[in-house]
Amino acid sequence: MTHIGYCTNIHAGERWADHFAALQQAVPELKNRLSPGEPFGLGLRLSNVASEELEQPEQLVAFQHWLADNDCYVFTMNGFPYGGFHHTVVKDQVHAPDWTTSERVDYTKRLFRLLSVLLPVDELGNPIPGGVSTSPLSYRHWFDWEKAEARDAVLTQTTQNVLQVVAELIRLHRQTDRLMHLDIEPEPDGVLETADEFVVWYTNYLLPLGLDYLHDTLGISDEEAETAIVQHVRLCYDVCHFAVGYERPAEVLDKLKAYGLRVGKIQVSAALKAEFPMPNADPDGRETIRQAFERFNEPTYLHQVVARTYAGELLRFRDLPDALAAFDDTHAEWRSHFHVPIFVSDFGVLKSTQDDIIETLQLLTNRPFTNQLEVETYTWEVLPDGLKTGLIDSIEREMNWVKSISE
Repeated sequence: MTHIGYCTNIHAGERWADHFAALQQAVPELKNRLSPGEPFGLGLRLSNVASEELEQPEQLVAFQHWLADNDCYVFTMNGFPYGGFHHTVVKDQVHAPDWTTSERVDYTKRLFRLLSVLLPVDELGNPIPGGVSTSPLSYRHWFDWEKAEARDAVLTQTTQNVLQVVAELIRLHRQTDRLMHLDIEPEPDGVLETADEFVVWYTNYLLPLGLDYLHDTLGISDEEAETAIVQHVRLCYDVCHFAVGYERPAEVLDKLKAYGLRVGKIQVSAALKAEFPMPNADPDGRETIRQAFERFNEPTYLHQVVARTYAGELLRFRDLPDALAAFDDTHAEWRSHFHVPIFVSDFGVLKSTQDDIIETLQLLTNRPFTNQLEVETYTWEVLPDGLKTGLIDSIEREMNWVKSISE
């Protein structure tokens, strides 16, 4: 069975009471429209504070009853943003606290404890697997990333903290029979940004350090430890993020398969892109496209840009203003990390990376690699005015579009 839901990071509310109120307002109507005769899946996003509040027994029981009463279930969680995500400047602080800290470890363990209680059982009475997506370890520009020693120190420290969560997942699997996985989400300017970086980290850090750690912590053999790591640490395939880096879905999946690595879930999302006309042919057209990107320059989130030059080089800019300032005649194409509505392919002179979603879902049909899809467009409030529509109607359109492609 394929689980399709939307990520509730669309809804504001950093306290559990506020977020729950937003869910109570939106979810029953969406369930009635999208899944009147079947259970409705959710990708739950909880801030650290909300997770602490929901872990209180009376709050958790009340939420379980609400899910049951509304024929809804949670099959995945978004554990990337730790703190404020709406009505505040987020930018690079979306990574904080990162995987170098105990705060990130504690938060993630708490999410898994909650998920172990919330995961439903299938028609045979067996618990369905579930995952928590998380940051790509940290934000690379916080470190002297060009130095090998600095990279090694960050990758070693973050991996050691990830392994604390892996050990917890093994214990929870033994105690509850819930199989859960931590889904690492590469993104532009993350410590892990590309499929190659994910594979290198997994094979050069996670597995070697993990064998020793799990042997010392749980007393298991190297073979058992490797099996457990591959089972409990997977890739979160955010379609927008890989598209921004010009990585083709089939190539990413082939790299994972070659190393026996797995995808935990697909985050169905789209980025902005545009190809520029040749400078000598249409300089005004190039400027029109640059100005169209400028309309999406807003102050809340990072909107990294990866420019492809006519020579085939990829130039990476930390945010949209940096790319706008650096624009020149060598740029042949831009892709920007701005999560635009997935059901729209054309924004005038700008396009979306919707084709990457279609290709990914076609691959999923032909060679299944996960059964969890989470629709993630969180930018409704910061879209240009002409693109803003009612939130419930927009979520409905996104979900229906995904289902139409997946069928």
